[in-house]
Amino acid sequence: MGKLLLTGVDGNLGGIAADILLELEPAENLIFCGYNPDSLTKYAEKGVETHVTNFNNPDGLVDAFKGADALALISMPFVGAKRQAAHKNAVDAAKAAGVKQIVYTSLVNADDETNPSVEKKDHIYTELYIKEVGLDYQFMRNSQYAEAMITNYFTYVHLNAPLTNSQGDGKMAYISRKDCAKAVAYALHRSNEFHEKVWNINGPELMTITEFINYGNAATGNNISFKNVTDEENYQIFDAMGVPRTTDGVFQKGSEAPFSSEGMVTFAQAIREGKMDIFTDDFKKLTGQDPITVKYMFENNADFQVGERHSLDK
Repeated sequence: MGKLLLTGVDGNLGGIAADILLELEPAENLIFCGYNPDSLTKYAEKGVETHVTNFNNPDGLVDAFKGADALALISMPFVGAKRQAAHKNAVDAAKAAGVKQIVYTSLVNADDETNPSVEKKDHIYTELYIKEVGLDYQFMRNSQYAEAMITNYFTYVHLNAPLTNSQGDGKMAYISRKDCAKAVAYALHRSNEFHEKVWNINGPELMTITEFINYGNAATGNNISFKNVTDEENYQIFDAMGVPRTTDGVFQKGSEAPFSSEGMVTFAQAIREGKMDIFTDDFKKLTGQDPITVKYMFENNADFQVGERHSLDK
């Protein structure tokens, strides 16, 4: 039996998934990859095979992936043609290395052509390419990270202003990034059990942003409300915060919005238009556990912030 390979262990999601995998699997059955060599040291010391990889450059990827039966491809943090090319490099290398299955972190409703999220274009490209080259797969179609909106909530608390965006009364089953990481770890751990599988990884409750804010107010004692604006007004808010419109822009260190505004605004549009209201119990089917609730996350909000952007790339 081959090893289980996890990419992106130097990132927020990948780092959590790595720790969970070490609880599920012996170290000698694992391969961890990342482009930051310093992040790999602690895993190598535990007996994990590690490799420095950069998916922008295919050189060395095949050798890094050899010996793995299943590979978890954590999607790159940049958006557009560059991400698609990086994902293609990783998939091609996996195929050449003899990897049998790819576990890919995708996006809820990625295959809906009417979904306006700019992010979903890269995700459906990658899903289709994995199928095209003939690899087995598990697609982890994640809902929005609750951490992103919890951090956003406190931004507006500090401003003493209504939380403002353009998602209206659309619904989303917010999921913790910690649970998305757990789902990846379990998908790898159980890769022999599932084939050509699509998982919708979402939280335990479908809610509007107003309901989300109400959980925050109840848990923290704050009292902010929601203000809906147009998509263009939403862009202007992010412009004023210094958030780049695309991932080709410059990200400010310590930003409370470490994503491009194009990604966030089109995501809000998708929520508003009902393109993100997928609701399943797939997380529990995969992990045997219940997903973390928004209520719990707000009650323990110091542990559920979006955090720094770890990418050394765009």
